[in-house]
Amino acid sequence: MGYFATLWDELERGVRPAYFPDDLEPNEDGLVALGGDLSVDIVLEAYAKSLFPWTGEHPIPWCSPDPRLVLPPSSFQASRSLRKLSRQGRFRVRFDHDFLGVMKSCASISRPGEPGTWITANMLQVYSQLHRLHVAHSVEVYDGDELCGGLYGLSLGRAFFGESMFSAHPNTSKLALYTLSMRLAEHNFLFIDCQQETQHLQSLGAFAIPRSEYLDQLSEALQHPSHHYSWSVWDQHRE
Repeated sequence: MGYFATLWDELERGVRPAYFPDDLEPNEDGLVALGGDLSVDIVLEAYAKSLFPWTGEHPIPWCSPDPRLVLPPSSFQASRSLRKLSRQGRFRVRFDHDFLGVMKSCASISRPGEPGTWITANMLQVYSQLHRLHVAHSVEVYDGDELCGGLYGLSLGRAFFGESMFSAHPNTSKLALYTLSMRLAEHNFLFIDCQQETQHLQSLGAFAIPRSEYLDQLSEALQHPSHHYSWSVWDQHRE
């Protein structure tokens, strides 16, 4: 068994005490719990129970929005220009080659209406540990040797939990998500968890579902073995 499989098995059998009760319900803002700490085990349990940390700042807000935005990998809607960009070969897309670089780039990109980043130092530390366990993965887009776009997230069973994207050049985060969607579809992933509703992601094929339906899909996804190995092997694929 891998690290997550062992942890989840112990939680389900009651060998390990649960950090989050199964009957937690979100408030109108999607907040389920407030407080605690970030650690590999707590974060893994959270995602497996539909929760994620909104930020690493204390007290840590654990969220599970209702409705939930999901993107089935095979439903990604790539525009003609994005498909053309993918075929051109100007940008090189890679997996798991610079996870920390992607996280730091996501943290440094300024976003409208946000005075700072929610990606705190403790998040960098814990998610880097998850990356070393092959639970957290990154997709990088390069222009030559320059990291110019990408995304990162977690993989459990046949679910991918997207965390953040960045673009230093136009459309490079879209290219990262497009390439990831194709790889996940090849491996029969059920959905990409996009967390919150945004017009940008909805334009790419994501749609909102009730939290109850999301919990059912998550439960199904966790019945399957996790792809917990370095996804750098996916670099072998070419469009």
